Amino acid sequence: MAHTKSIFPLLLGATLMAGCLSDSSSQAPSSTQPSDDSARNVAGDQQQNPRKATLRRTSFGIPHIEAKDFNGMGYAYGYVQAEDNLCLLARDTLTIRGLRSRYLGPTGDYTIPSNGTSTTNLNADFFWRATLTAQAIAPFRNNSDQEVLDASSGYVEGFNRYVQEIRDGKHPGRHEECRNAEWLLTLEDDDMYRRYLRLAVLASSSVFIDGIASAQPPATADLSQPDIEGLINALSDVSGDALPFPVGGELPIGSNMYGLSAGASRTGESILFGNPHFPWKETERLYLAHLKVGDDTEIMGATLYGLPAVLIGFNDHLAWSHTVSTAYRFTFYELTLNPADPTQYLYEGEFLDMESSDITIEVLESDGSIGQRSRTLYRSKFGPMLTFEAAGLPILNWTSLKAYTLRDANAENDRLMNQFFRWNQANSLDEFIELHGSVLGVPWVNTVATGPGQPAYYGDVTVVPNVPDAKVASCATVLSPVFGLLAPGLPLLDGSRAECEWDTDADAPAPGIFGVGNLPTLTRSDWVHNCNDSYWATNPAQPLTGFAAIIGDEETPRTLRTRKCMQQVEERISGADGLPGSVGFDMDNLQSVVLNSTVQSEQLARQSVLDAYCPIGVLLSSSGQLVDISGACEVLTQWDGSNNLGSAGGHIWREFWRGIDPLPITSPDKWLVPFDPADPVNTPAGLNVVSPLIQAAFADGVKRIQDSPIALNATMGEIQQSGIHNTAIPLFGGEGFEGSFTIASSRPNDLRDGTYDVNYGNSYIQTVTWDEGGAPVAEGFVTYSQSTDPASPYYKDMTEAYSKKQWISFPYTDEAIRSDPGLVQYNLFERANN
Repeated sequence: MAHTKSIFPLLLGATLMAGCLSDSSSQAPSSTQPSDDSARNVAGDQQQNPRKATLRRTSFGIPHIEAKDFNGMGYAYGYVQAEDNLCLLARDTLTIRGLRSRYLGPTGDYTIPSNGTSTTNLNADFFWRATLTAQAIAPFRNNSDQEVLDASSGYVEGFNRYVQEIRDGKHPGRHEECRNAEWLLTLEDDDMYRRYLRLAVLASSSVFIDGIASAQPPATADLSQPDIEGLINALSDVSGDALPFPVGGELPIGSNMYGLSAGASRTGESILFGNPHFPWKETERLYLAHLKVGDDTEIMGATLYGLPAVLIGFNDHLAWSHTVSTAYRFTFYELTLNPADPTQYLYEGEFLDMESSDITIEVLESDGSIGQRSRTLYRSKFGPMLTFEAAGLPILNWTSLKAYTLRDANAENDRLMNQFFRWNQANSLDEFIELHGSVLGVPWVNTVATGPGQPAYYGDVTVVPNVPDAKVASCATVLSPVFGLLAPGLPLLDGSRAECEWDTDADAPAPGIFGVGNLPTLTRSDWVHNCNDSYWATNPAQPLTGFAAIIGDEETPRTLRTRKCMQQVEERISGADGLPGSVGFDMDNLQSVVLNSTVQSEQLARQSVLDAYCPIGVLLSSSGQLVDISGACEVLTQWDGSNNLGSAGGHIWREFWRGIDPLPITSPDKWLVPFDPADPVNTPAGLNVVSPLIQAAFADGVKRIQDSPIALNATMGEIQQSGIHNTAIPLFGGEGFEGSFTIASSRPNDLRDGTYDVNYGNSYIQTVTWDEGGAPVAEGFVTYSQSTDPASPYYKDMTEAYSKKQWISFPYTDEAIRSDPGLVQYNLFERANN
């Protein structure tokens, strides 16, 4: 008999009674299989009770949920996510209600690893209280499909059921961080819609928490004008990495994905690879589940915590994945103010009053008492007022003459959850593609999809402000050249003229955004990809051009990671990669390729670096020191060119390339062969090893290793490990900036402890194809595992399998689920009070 947990929801109402768990949920899964009697008992429960769901877990904690309706599905989903990640979700509830200062203190740190934001609890509370208002979330509730409403309310009930069990003293040993904490709160229905809006603005408003939470009109007259020339000169010396996302530099979140159709497949069957690169901490972790609702809906895949739908997944009909898009989701507006009242702004010849909101936050004082902090925050007709600095330079200031505001298209995107719920119910790739454009609720990610016997589809069909290039030019302000340097494609518009408001396409489902006809899409019979560069070279044989600059750049150099993405496919189709067997992909060689941990920059430059520098033996560092490089040269000569666990030398190369990365791709100090738009995979090339900057970067990289506890000949498995688990788990992979496809990133990077502590990178991985009967065949990982609770049996088991590259089967059929050796079974249902 499988390990069985009977869960009877504690609900309000005299006609219902609560049951209990038959076992502690911290017990290890049974290795036995369920009997036919067990299966019949579950079926009988489902037939006789008014609301019910069956929850089974297979090995590695993968939940399989069956329910008659979306409310029951949401109930089981809320319960199992709470069982795995209660404390993390409880902290997020504090965040979206603006209660972090009340329970955790006002000076505590608040970070959003996925967009690079770091601030205090107090600023976060003011921001979220001003952003996630009842008025703001109302459209997300009012315009959501019934399935969204039902699943959301069910999630709240299921989550709260688990919280009540914890409060009743059940599940001993679990969730020690929060089980007795005052801040372990139950959910309200509004919390779900707050979460949806928080997710929507992840790549837009929430990047500017400090600037929005603290923006104030000048206390005294300020008639200063911006020094445009000085700002341009100063910013021209600042690397993109010093500028906050989404205003420059490599994105803090990324992904790789392939859609492989018959023309790229050895088997002739389509294959999909999806691999988000997301933080290993906080709520932008991904969670794997299998959902079946009624007779018509079945989907398996990953979601972000707190969302009762699959965001990246597969079924009998299709599979899809996402990567972060280059499009901007907002524009700034420059307001011309009334010099006598800096809270009035000019619009079409009249001064309008800004809206003001008086917000009071409760705070936990250092002596344990509860105090208060109050601010008045302002909004224009476009959105919140803000100030903004880049690399310590004031860019957007609020003076007596000018102020700046932000309009966020995703703050208006009440179609977000409808998009994914409808996709979860799609019955074909064609329906999936049609829904992509007709709903147009995807907030900030590219999409690749395919299906059994189907072509490969790509679309950056996302919520983008409808600001054509001509409007950007005609509505420019004196600061626009500064933003042209900071973030090409990001508009700064004149807020005094109605003609500078966003346009609306006839095929757009909402005002102010581009319709699908003005967004990039591509369907091919061989392959498409995206690895976070723009849509332009989705397949280099068929470039996509002619789109607005706010969506992305065209005919520009691709990152090293994107070049490796494309190179791997081209070499597999041609056979140039040397893998055994016939050309083209199958599941086995695809899995080998995507985890091979090789490095594009090494392939482009290692031999020329060794030839140029190693005979010298010493190089001058950027600080003027002579550095002995002979030991590093010996190791790099023997290096296998990968960052696999047994490989030695990759850390030296990484630290070298860390110094090269800030150099612009077009710099003559970097590449001798310039970028050629006709060959984006192989250009630019030829590292300029005679450049003093490159020589100093090599010396600096070697010196960083010499000054650390890390040996020059250390293997990657000895020095790179999970940064979130309570035991050392070695990890393969490298950084995107060095051209690694297999991502393992340490942020911030600090070698003083002798390790790379991975806290970001490969997260959810799925490889999907279909068998001869049309059933999906899927394998992959949740690299950091399903649970954040150290007491859970699912806290590190997937991470340990990932470390060994032991691909995990995702059981989809009932037969596969029932035969899984780690099966654990729950029965979630209401029972009438007889």
